[in-house]
Amino acid sequence: MNREAMLQAVHAQGAEPWDIVVIGGGATGAGVAVDAATRGYKTLLVEREDFGKGTSSRSTKLVHGGVRYLEQGNVSLVMEALKERGLLRQNAPHLVHDLPFVVPNYSWWEAPFYGIGMKIYDLLAVKYSFGRSRILSREETLERLPTIAQEGLRGGVVYHDGQFDDTRLLIHLVMTAADHGATVLNYCAAVKLERDTDGFVNGVLLKDGETGESIPVNAKCVVNATGIFTDEVRRMAEPEAEPMVSPSQGIHLVLEKSFLRAQTAIMVPRTSDGRVLFAIPWHGHTVVGTTDTPIEAPSYEPKPLEEEIAFVLDTAGEYLSRKPTRDDILSIYVGIRPLVKAAGSDASKTSALSRDHTIHIDGSGLLTIVGGKWTTYRHMAEDTVNHAATLGKLPDAACVTANLHVHGWSEEKSLGELEVYGADAEGIQALIAETPSLGEALHPALPYLAAEIVWAARKEMSRTLDDALARRTRALLLNTRAAVEIAPRVAALLAAELGHDEAWQAEQVASFTALARQYLPQ
Repeated sequence: MNREAMLQAVHAQGAEPWDIVVIGGGATGAGVAVDAATRGYKTLLVEREDFGKGTSSRSTKLVHGGVRYLEQGNVSLVMEALKERGLLRQNAPHLVHDLPFVVPNYSWWEAPFYGIGMKIYDLLAVKYSFGRSRILSREETLERLPTIAQEGLRGGVVYHDGQFDDTRLLIHLVMTAADHGATVLNYCAAVKLERDTDGFVNGVLLKDGETGESIPVNAKCVVNATGIFTDEVRRMAEPEAEPMVSPSQGIHLVLEKSFLRAQTAIMVPRTSDGRVLFAIPWHGHTVVGTTDTPIEAPSYEPKPLEEEIAFVLDTAGEYLSRKPTRDDILSIYVGIRPLVKAAGSDASKTSALSRDHTIHIDGSGLLTIVGGKWTTYRHMAEDTVNHAATLGKLPDAACVTANLHVHGWSEEKSLGELEVYGADAEGIQALIAETPSLGEALHPALPYLAAEIVWAARKEMSRTLDDALARRTRALLLNTRAAVEIAPRVAALLAAELGHDEAWQAEQVASFTALARQYLPQ
């Protein structure tokens, strides 16, 4: 992908209407763009920041059916998510893989109780199963989880779910949309919705975040897929619109690998705030989370609350033989869930709000898709494009994404850390062959090469240090201090690719360093 070429494509379209304009470059928007483009619809996707800047880069890194939704009785959501989990592994095996989880048992009743629940989970997965669950003895539990707290441990229940790198999948979805003819633009904001003489939305006024240029585009259908910013876009169409979203934030702490020291995750099914707690291996580190805290308003860079940090540390300390402290935290990242309000719901208890997706069409014809979760993005997109095709009077075309390979599709498992690039790993290896210095590790504490930064700038529309270190690589999330240390070198690599001077590099380093402070305990 090349941003200049994408911008030229927008200008070339001129006054000719796009079939579908998608506002929002997260999981939902990217999924809609893939679905629409593969049906043959002329598709434009715009994101005012970088792709995945918001919630879609800040998940628990799991592709899962949702064990706790089973307890809530939401069987249909679990079955849908388990099917979509299976399709994701089929369509992006370079990014999605099986991860065993153990629910540790410290009371006599937990093994039969959770064992039965996991068997139901297995049955609902049908042909999309990732592996069968079973009850473990105390010895088997310790073999899988050598760092689990041993006092009172009776055994455990093992089950299987999926794991992924959320933003790496997102970037590959955006690339998939582009591969199939969609035009995609980051740093391009939708600032106004245009209307026809009957008052229906028929276009969007865009503003290029890099040049400041205003660009009007026409559309047969406009899709609002902005997640936590859903209501902000809806008010462009209806200023008095009642809010649909009840935002809730969750934090994750990133620790050294030694806290888990296994390729098996821990799932604690019930914490004091009603959520589950996960401790999972991810990119050679341990990720522990999450919380569920109602907040007033969404932002791209939400900040962790001190009580959230203390809660995760204290809860994790109950289950790990080595209790983590604030000094052990390598990074803290915060995500906001765009939960859909239900009539009569208590917004102060967000754990009870629906995780299903909702499609809303207002009186102006703006189509909004909100809710859901990463695992079900494909089904959400299919549902959205079905509605958009009807609303925009587009020719009938069937959805093909259930069996569509995501960009980079590859079953090769011997590429080490480059495995997440799939088939694109060859391109990165070619860069290294051409310039051997690009094969150097950026930092001994991080699994990234200089070549990955060059690739991100040339092929993945990485425009800033934040793009390169938070989303194209996950350096900021894995080890914030190490990410700050390599910032000057990465800025120089980006500047060489994007044609920027030393002043730009200095500004980027200063901005990134200031941003990074909130990823560490204060």
